Amino acid sequence: MPNLQYVSTAEVARALGIGVSTVKRWVDEGILPAHKTAGGHRKLLLADVLRLVREGDFPQLDLSPLRLVAETQGSLDPKVLSQQLLTALKRGEGDAVRSLIHGAHQSGVPMETLADFVIAPAMNQLGQEWEAGRIEVFHEHRSTQLCMSVLYELKAVLLARADRDRPLAVGGSPELDYYMLANLLAEMVLLDAGWRAIDLGPHTPIRSFRQAISELHPRLVWISVSHLADRERFLAEYLELYQEAERAGVAVAIGGRALSDSLRSAMPYTCYGDGLRHLAAFARSHHGPARPPRRGRPSRTP
Repeated sequence: MPNLQYVSTAEVARALGIGVSTVKRWVDEGILPAHKTAGGHRKLLLADVLRLVREGDFPQLDLSPLRLVAETQGSLDPKVLSQQLLTALKRGEGDAVRSLIHGAHQSGVPMETLADFVIAPAMNQLGQEWEAGRIEVFHEHRSTQLCMSVLYELKAVLLARADRDRPLAVGGSPELDYYMLANLLAEMVLLDAGWRAIDLGPHTPIRSFRQAISELHPRLVWISVSHLADRERFLAEYLELYQEAERAGVAVAIGGRALSDSLRSAMPYTCYGDGLRHLAAFARSHHGPARPPRRGRPSRTP
């Protein structure tokens, strides 16, 4: 797993656009847990700071002082990045995985490119090596957890700069499909495209997607299908879901390696993609990216 990363009160103050004294007061009040060094200096766990960012309202955010992103070294070619990521994942090097993913995104690599051409090929290669007996299953599981841990950090960055007035998408995978990474990547691609996204997760009954349409009123539903246990049942339930979405004016995006050509030909949909770049293109065509956060002092809470 990645090493714990700490930042100073001064770095947090610069990132949130507040005074160091305010950060220290939050520490004293228990809002931000802190650890003291031998010299008496406060160090804050980066994960706690990102949690505060997600929960608060900080219009003067600039997360660069938190060193979430390291300078990328060498080429930004997705093939090169994917090979570097594969090497780091095999070795269990969390800091290297973090530096590569955050650094590439900060350097302008879109989230969908990271998903389709950097992360997916590396994870697919790991899966093939496990099936061939060249690595143990724990290597593949550890790599998945490493990747997801780093992506959750990047997700916090995307949420921190998100426009509050943005459309909602919900999605997940059908029953007995337990793959988590694909949905997390879909969620982050939509965040990067300026949407608000709710991941219903793996192993989600189709009726729950229908309930989400009724209660949450999204503009888009995505369904990622990496594994199908019962093709005919899925198709019958999906057709009911699509009809309900159509009546509600909700777009439906589908994708995943378990959607064969014959199955897809029987499925109506708004958007299909063999990669997340197609979902990103659809999302951006229906809503622009989020505006940068407003500058100025954070608003006071009553």
